[in-house]
Amino acid sequence: MAVPLRSDRAGSWLLREAGHVRRPNANCIRPPHGPCFPSPPAQARIDLPRLVLTRLSLGRAHVLATLVAQLVQRAGLPVAALVPIGSLRRFAAEIGDVALLAVAAQDRQADVLDGLATLGPSVSVLRRSEKSMALNTEKGPVAIHLAAPQDAGAALLWHTGSRKHTDAMRARAASRGYDFVGGRLHRAGVHVDTPTEDVIYTRLELPYIPPELREDGSEIDDIERNGLPQLVAMPHIRGDLHAHTTWSDGRDSTERMVQAARSLGYDYFAITDHSERAWASRTLSVADVPKQRAEIQSVRKKVPGIELLHGVEVDILHDGTLDFPDTVLEGFDIVLASLHDDGGQDGGRLTERYLSAMRHPLVNIITHPANRSPGARAGYDLDFDRLFGAAVETGTAMEVDGAPGHLDMDGAVARQAMARGVTIVVDSDCHRAESLARQMEFGVGTARRGWLEPRHVLNTRGVDEVRAFVARKRNRR
Repeated sequence: MAVPLRSDRAGSWLLREAGHVRRPNANCIRPPHGPCFPSPPAQARIDLPRLVLTRLSLGRAHVLATLVAQLVQRAGLPVAALVPIGSLRRFAAEIGDVALLAVAAQDRQADVLDGLATLGPSVSVLRRSEKSMALNTEKGPVAIHLAAPQDAGAALLWHTGSRKHTDAMRARAASRGYDFVGGRLHRAGVHVDTPTEDVIYTRLELPYIPPELREDGSEIDDIERNGLPQLVAMPHIRGDLHAHTTWSDGRDSTERMVQAARSLGYDYFAITDHSERAWASRTLSVADVPKQRAEIQSVRKKVPGIELLHGVEVDILHDGTLDFPDTVLEGFDIVLASLHDDGGQDGGRLTERYLSAMRHPLVNIITHPANRSPGARAGYDLDFDRLFGAAVETGTAMEVDGAPGHLDMDGAVARQAMARGVTIVVDSDCHRAESLARQMEFGVGTARRGWLEPRHVLNTRGVDEVRAFVARKRNRR
């Protein structure tokens, strides 16, 4: 039942062929059996009216799509694949319409629609057509579009969007004698099979363009001129450098978090709880640091096969100093610095606070710099040009944070950072073990929107290189 549409060379959350993913259980949204339903981007060309008036965060949209995928699997509907589409598949931070593409044989599509209409008491039909259905669930509305296997690639491209990318592809198709409309491809009135997206891109004389790059249409010219970058993907990630435990506002213990990280195949993992004056429900006090260090030493023995780093997420205070004294910070393996409290200061002053932290020899990573929350607040108005220059000058990394409440740096800012030569880390900022994989996927998806390659990302390298990165800055003192 779970036949993937294609193996996405670039992203781990798309439906994939067996053997192409290092950590398969982390890369697909799926129960133990049944269709592999991936986890990311959606908002594209949807033939139904818009189903929601407010936009969802990537995390909430992911939960909603997963709910429907699980209901479809339990119902045993005759679908070969069920794939998120639109801005969800493209890993946009905010999702307008949550939508899925169901691939099913032409003679079974009516059965699929009938089954969708009776998924359960908490699901109702908003509208139905021959090729689509809109459902309302306990977590919100979802649109499901149908495609036959021979049209799966064209339909997936059509519904993934963005609209500007699809329009550019339609124009390109027309210039080459094809008609690309409604999720199907024709030439001189004759239907052309497109079982995968690769087929339609090849027919239009392009390499496969990953969903995260399909935005304003300019990516097509960019890729034709400069070639397709080898985008960072989940199998490249060797460790997570930002995670929380019950020592601050995390839900799970150190041991449970490390076990989860090891199960994902990571080589290393950093525990980085909040310092004591952070805006968090619980924080790590100076007095508790030695106790936490002793526990980490114990966990290192209990959970072999993964290198455990003792780090901290230290707050940058209103005057630009750090929440913990140097005598405490120098005992950590890695130090992350965050600005959670703006103190009513403007963007210029907030930028200065970040610059002060970057110049500190013990600060290794600036986390979620804009401190944005997609759908809630835009974040700080920072002078990123100055921050990028200081990051390069001081040997400080900047983070793409995969927490759905951040996704910060966003793709556009991350691309600017990459162009300036900033070292970037992609982290989960996870507070519970069960979300480690999902939030790293969101982080990687966001990084891919910024055209980041493995060579730009610190935690695609081994732990010795991470330690060396930390040591180089400390040795400047």
